[in-house]
Amino acid sequence: MTPLAVFVRTFLKTSAIFIGVTAVMLHPSLQWSEATGSSRVIAGQGQTEMAVDALVGALKDTDAGVRRQAAAALGQFGNARAVTGLMEALKDGDPDVRQHALSALGEIGDRRAVPAIVGLLKDSSPSIRARAASALGELGDASAVDPLIAVIRDANADVRRHVIGALGELGDSRALEPLTAALKDQDVAVRRAAISAIAEIGDGGGSHRFNVGVHPHPHPHPNPNPNPNPNPNPNPRLRNFTQEP
Repeated sequence: MTPLAVFVRTFLKTSAIFIGVTAVMLHPSLQWSEATGSSRVIAGQGQTEMAVDALVGALKDTDAGVRRQAAAALGQFGNARAVTGLMEALKDGDPDVRQHALSALGEIGDRRAVPAIVGLLKDSSPSIRARAASALGELGDASAVDPLIAVIRDANADVRRHVIGALGELGDSRALEPLTAALKDQDVAVRRAAISAIAEIGDGGGSHRFNVGVHPHPHPHPNPNPNPNPNPNPNPRLRNFTQEP
C-alpha cells in the first residue's frame, strides 16, 4: 500500500472517531454502539466512556500510527476502563505502540497492569525495558521489587539507571544490597542513580530526615523583649523639660 493510501485511510478512520466523539459531546444521552461495530449511537452511556471505548477499539487498528495515537490519547484520559485494552497493546508488534501503551498505563496508575508490565522488563528493545521499569516505579506496587532487582544488571546502562530509579521510588529495603553493588557500576550515571535510590529508601519516603541541624524556630533563643534597655521617654526635649525644677 502506498504512503498516500495509508495516510488517507488513517485520516478517514481518525475523522470517524472524531465525528462520533463530537456527536456524543453534543448529545450527552448518546453512546457508541460496539454491538454492531458501527458508528451508530444509542442512549445510555456517558461521553467519556464512549470515547474511551472507541479509542480502545482503535488500539486494534491495522495501522500502527492509529494505534500509537490511540494509546497516547487513552493515557491523557486516565480512565481505568482502558487498562485491559492497553495491557493487550503491550504485545503489539510495533515498539512505538508498546511504548505509548506503557506510558498510558503509568499515567492511569492502575496496579492491575503490573504483571503485564513486568513481562516487558525483558523486551528486545532497551527503550521498552527502560520505560517498563519507570512505569513500575510510578505504579508503586511492592510486587515489582523482585522482578526489578532481577534485571538491575541489564546490559544497557540506560535500562539499569531506570531500574534503579524505580527501586528508589518503591522504597523497599530489599533493594539496598543490589543498589549498593550498583555503586561500582562502570557507568557514572548508574552510580549516581544508585546513590539517589539508596537515599530515598533510607529516607523512608520523606525528605524530613535530611533536615539535620535545622532548628524549627529561626531564632533558637528568642529575646522576649526585643529592646532590653527601653527608653521610657524617647523624646530628648521632653526629657529635659521634665528634669527642670
